[in-house]
Amino acid sequence: MKKTNRRLFIKTGLWGSALALFSGSTNASNPTPKEIKGPFYPVVAQKDKDFDLTKVDDNTGVAKGQVVFIEGQVLDTDNNPIEDATVDIWQANAAGKYNHPLDSFDAPIDPNFQGWAIVQSGKKGVFRFKTIIPGVYPATETWDRPPHIHFKVTKKGFVEIITQMYFPGHELNAPDRLLKSKNKEEQAQMIASKVEGKADTLAYNIVLKTA
Repeated sequence: MKKTNRRLFIKTGLWGSALALFSGSTNASNPTPKEIKGPFYPVVAQKDKDFDLTKVDDNTGVAKGQVVFIEGQVLDTDNNPIEDATVDIWQANAAGKYNHPLDSFDAPIDPNFQGWAIVQSGKKGVFRFKTIIPGVYPATETWDRPPHIHFKVTKKGFVEIITQMYFPGHELNAPDRLLKSKNKEEQAQMIASKVEGKADTLAYNIVLKTA
């Protein structure tokens, strides 16, 4: 799919279907819990930062791993959608490797995995990403990080949020040192939800508080 078509993809009726799935589905009384940025925020400039992380530019190669769609909304604490928020995500590839010079994990770089995306939320605050489920990687000798996706969401007039989205039902969620430092309500906000009838899609909303 050419890049122009890929960008049109997120401006079509898929926005409407995503909104129908997620509008009002989140208790927006509390902002999304903050998390550490981590050491692997991208430092190498790349032109392709669109919503589809499974392909790089218009190359024919496809990223390794299980494809997943992440759909959601950016909301304020009164559950109102926030238009044109900047949604910035980065993550490890299917082998648990970040495309970052400081990542010393002995796993291969996937040349077909974009690894980083920046999009604007739509008129109803909706965003959508196509990516792969990231792999597990060792944070220390005794601590393996569960699959997660880093989010940074910004909008003028609101407090920037940096957080991590976790995958539902993963066995490493419970012992994860970062996730278990949060209370039960915060954990629930940070773990994506399965979407009924769409096995390859997860729902994840972001709540920002006014600055």
